[in-house]
Amino acid sequence: MTFSLSRRSFNKAALAGLAATTVAGPLGGIARAAETKLTFQSIWINDPEFSGYFIAMDKGYYAEEGLALDYLPGGPDVIPQASLLTGKADIALTSMIETATAITEKGANFKIVGVQFQKSPDSIISLEATGIKAIKDLAGKTVACPPLNLGPFKVLLEVNGLTEEQVKIVPYTFDPTPLASGQVDAVVDFMTSLPFIIEQTSGKKASYILFSEAGMSFGQDLVTVSEDTLKSRRKDIVGFLRASRKGWVEDFKEPGKYAKEYEETWYKGNGYTPEAAQFHAKIQMPLMEHPKGVFSMDDAWIDGNIASLAKVGIKVSRDIFDPSLLAEI
Repeated sequence: MTFSLSRRSFNKAALAGLAATTVAGPLGGIARAAETKLTFQSIWINDPEFSGYFIAMDKGYYAEEGLALDYLPGGPDVIPQASLLTGKADIALTSMIETATAITEKGANFKIVGVQFQKSPDSIISLEATGIKAIKDLAGKTVACPPLNLGPFKVLLEVNGLTEEQVKIVPYTFDPTPLASGQVDAVVDFMTSLPFIIEQTSGKKASYILFSEAGMSFGQDLVTVSEDTLKSRRKDIVGFLRASRKGWVEDFKEPGKYAKEYEETWYKGNGYTPEAAQFHAKIQMPLMEHPKGVFSMDDAWIDGNIASLAKVGIKVSRDIFDPSLLAEI
């Protein structure tokens, strides 16, 4: 896997610019005469994080809703918020801090209508041998952190009784070698693949602490639209949510099944080994599940995200979230 690139490595100042050109996924993007085209911008390169959408396309769930989904994969040069701002996409998966910043600083008229990950996969990842089991255990340790996560990470330390002076923070280039070799004690990254990659390549077991379980409660892969699109295409957005949820329900029946099936189609060339894809598909499930179904946004979840945004200096009102469409699925 290539670790020099990440969705978390782009400069949020680029929100004012245009998204880079992307191409449709390997199996989607052609509208049928009886269907309405809906353009969907993903947040990262094709991997198990997006299996539910691929399944929904392949099994015709979007077509059942009268939709022809034009799927745009993400990547290191793609900013989903910019795709919405420029009209390139009707609907996109976005991150909480970047979305809230676009709304509060750029005046973006965005609405969050669902959330894929109830808990973000953002984590503190370390080797089990270091004995890091809680944030307080980072005192005196060296942690590699990407620039975009630096603010939340410092707040996470403060929430857990540490000052940033008690932890040596160094840049993170999304290369697992420094962690595996002991050059750093921990890294800030998604836990959906790195712990497995570390063990697979070095034979050393890794553990992780989720931000969301240590005082920074953020969702991830927010289903985001513009207010104008919401007003003019509400039925289509509800249809998208319904079809996508069906895709995830199918994926959850046998975690990892589609990770294997998509090895030579949707996932081809993404750098994952088949075993890493299986790990990813299974470990992400508990972060996505909700008693009322994938994409649910209950009051406690909304309040937790607003509170976490306030901790990093971003004040938003509840009306950036619109959970009303979920009741129509």
